[in-house]
Amino acid sequence: MKRSVQLGDIVSGRLEDLPRLIDNTWQRRTLYAISRCRTAAMGGHIDQCSSAECQKLHLSYNSCRNRHCPRCQGHLREQWINAREEDLLNVSYFHVVFTLPDHLNTLAMGHAKEVYDTLFRVAWKVIKVFGADPKMLGAQTGMISVLHTWGQNMSLHPHLHCIVPAGGVTKSKKWKGSRSKGKFLFPVKAMSVMFRALMVAGLRQYFVLGDELSSKLFAKPWVIYCKRPFFGPKQVIEYLGRYSHKIAISNRRIISLEGGQVLFSAKDYRKGGRKKVLKLSDEEFIRRFALHILPKGFTRIRHFGILSSTTKKKFKIIIDEQIGMLILATPKPKSQHRLCPTCKRGLLVTVAVFDQRGPPKHWLARLSS
Repeated sequence: MKRSVQLGDIVSGRLEDLPRLIDNTWQRRTLYAISRCRTAAMGGHIDQCSSAECQKLHLSYNSCRNRHCPRCQGHLREQWINAREEDLLNVSYFHVVFTLPDHLNTLAMGHAKEVYDTLFRVAWKVIKVFGADPKMLGAQTGMISVLHTWGQNMSLHPHLHCIVPAGGVTKSKKWKGSRSKGKFLFPVKAMSVMFRALMVAGLRQYFVLGDELSSKLFAKPWVIYCKRPFFGPKQVIEYLGRYSHKIAISNRRIISLEGGQVLFSAKDYRKGGRKKVLKLSDEEFIRRFALHILPKGFTRIRHFGILSSTTKKKFKIIIDEQIGMLILATPKPKSQHRLCPTCKRGLLVTVAVFDQRGPPKHWLARLSS
């Protein structure tokens, strides 16, 4: 069966051109790591099935473990989702999306950390202020937010996906549900006005925006999208799994690489999510992908309020005592990460490791037998 084209293959074909294509040295290092992922250049290991009936040997090359690599996200996503299941409250959740206008794209390309940090800070400020307002909720709520910077054609499109519980904790430590019985969060038009004002003010702490850019930013309303609440905890988990460790493009969307042209699939949301095929030169494809490589050490998943890492355990105990602990109906599926692909029963145990020179000859002999 022919191996499909992957992101690493496209980058590998242009490694010598990266200094010309990409100015940012951190982005170049990331692309270089992706090109080497699970190849002989990374070294590897030999695993053996723990089942007495199987004992099959398996050779694997090491992964780059880069968070932007499409081949390295599955296991990390599974671990993160399992941890989030333990944090879920027995309440409804809303899906809120904060989107930056494209007038800020140039600023985001040159100053990603400052722009995206401001986006996180302002989005939480909007949710926090509306939650604290007695006319809206009158309680401290929380938020889990995930930064995405891409559109379906891999152009720059920074936006923040957030889940917000339908309620909060009052100053007297009492759980208070949303006034609309979980059907309505806050008025999005009022939220959008505050979001724009706070975002522009936050950016002005770092940059001189100028009259022209400022006029463009206030010329049209900004949009905050608030989806109807999730029907249950299972939907929240599915959402988190879909968005938490997503990257600009997955390998399954890449169709082909021929004659320096990359074909990949994309959804056209203006036509109801209908799939279409786009074509870019390999150079432009790499350039666009590099737009979404975040600064070194940047945190793209953040927790706030009663869902923050420092206070969530304390608040969960308080909330569970008042409204009941959430019990998921279905048990967590067994992890497939170390399951033997041959017998599907035993677990893989590492019996040898090797560097880029490859496995020792005696192990090659055993592998081929």
